[in-house]
Amino acid sequence: MKKNAIVLFFALMLCGPAFAGEKAYPLVKELTLRYVDAKELTLIGKSNVPTGEYYHRIDTCAFKGFSKGEREQAISPAGWALVFKTDSPVITVNAEYGWEYSGINTMPMAYHGFDLYIKDGKNWLWAGAKGNGRRINGKYRTEPLTLVEGMERSEKLCLLYLPLYSELKTLSIGIAEDAKIEAAPSPFHHKVVFHGSSFTQGISVSRAGMAYPMQFERFTGLEVIGLGFSGNCKMQEQFAHFLESVEADAYVFDAFSNPTAAMIKERLEGFVERMVKAHPGKPLIFQRTITRESGNFDLRKRAINQAQRDMSDSLMPILCKKYKDVYYVKANASADDHETSVDGTHPNDRGYTLWARSIEKPILKILAKYGIK
Repeated sequence: MKKNAIVLFFALMLCGPAFAGEKAYPLVKELTLRYVDAKELTLIGKSNVPTGEYYHRIDTCAFKGFSKGEREQAISPAGWALVFKTDSPVITVNAEYGWEYSGINTMPMAYHGFDLYIKDGKNWLWAGAKGNGRRINGKYRTEPLTLVEGMERSEKLCLLYLPLYSELKTLSIGIAEDAKIEAAPSPFHHKVVFHGSSFTQGISVSRAGMAYPMQFERFTGLEVIGLGFSGNCKMQEQFAHFLESVEADAYVFDAFSNPTAAMIKERLEGFVERMVKAHPGKPLIFQRTITRESGNFDLRKRAINQAQRDMSDSLMPILCKKYKDVYYVKANASADDHETSVDGTHPNDRGYTLWARSIEKPILKILAKYGIK
């Protein structure tokens, strides 16, 4: 009997901290939540050009000439994030969608979900991600999504990336009823435009914060204005017209991934000239498009991709000499094992990390010339 009592005593001692921990760090189901309109928090990544709808990247009524697909991409908040402070032990989101994207080579959590990071010392540490992945009557479910729970009640600086490919009509952040939440100043400095293809918008990532411009943002501390457009970045008139109005400290272009070599030859100098005229004295950095794994055995695709690279390699040195603020850097999203692609065209998360790291030092070296560090 005495032996059993001793065993029970030690069992309770061992279990005690677990019970205390569960009580100290409650789950969503144990709390009453209140929701705060995301418009009360700090939004980063949006350009200076006004839009009629709060979560639209481009007002396609004010700027004409966009195709249906381009308009759909223009109303998604790709590349944007909310910044806020809270001492809540849980963080949830509740979104109402307008136009909804659906694809097979990108996680639903990325194209219409949310991706949360919390500052841990000097680094951004991933905290949680969630998306509405199931359709009902052709529409995605719209219910609160729990991004993280069971946290300490200390104040946390949060960075919440918004969906890459779907339109947001409303968004609210849920916290414990007795917790505080407030807008926080942007933790990033300066503003750098990233304009480009599906690579730049972030297709094939697992979650929104893994697009290479977003990783570049966290690596460098520079605020990114995300202007990626899947399949549609071909130095067209409508994009050039909009980009002329966007104010930033620097501009990075993924301009050679969508157009053919012939298009690059035809359009490049005119596009560069317009950007130089619109943004005098600002660094304009063009990236050579990446090598695609689809060309490992498909010789036709290899030739098309190589022609894009060869054309930009031949033209950009000339333009860099002609215009003192124009630069050319070479991006890379491949590794020796060739295991960095989702579908042969678009990189996976690892590939996009390699891309962000490959351009980090060259771009920072260029920006240092302009006092951007």
